[in-house]
Amino acid sequence: MYTPVSSRAANAYRQVGVQSSVDGASPHQLIQMLFDGLLQTLNEARGALQRGETEAKGRHIGKAVRILEEGLKGSLSPAGGELSTNLRALYDYCVSRLTLANLRNDPALLEEVVALIEPVAQSWGAIAGAAQAGDASAPKTGA
Repeated sequence: MYTPVSSRAANAYRQVGVQSSVDGASPHQLIQMLFDGLLQTLNEARGALQRGETEAKGRHIGKAVRILEEGLKGSLSPAGGELSTNLRALYDYCVSRLTLANLRNDPALLEEVVALIEPVAQSWGAIAGAAQAGDASAPKTGA
């Protein structure tokens, strides 16, 4: 299949932007990027399912599973205690629901995963906001 040069150039430019964001991001920002990417991918899967685009639906659900397994779950510390254990269980449950959503073409299962992930993603974002607010109010030291 032929891809126009302009499309390939735009895609390459987008990849450079993503790589630059990743290279300059803190560990907290990287996790936020994973949550953002996961929610975007779940929305794309939902749209593909509604349009009857089976291949795109499967591709987006597969990407969401990889983000959960390799990104979010992979970033959890084994020494993270109960929180880490609970998040690992949540991500495993989401993977199983996404697998069923893919097999059954069930939008309700996609919605369930979004409803489970959104509060975690929002809480993660709030942690960054609180940390930045704390940094801004901290007394400055030095010359």
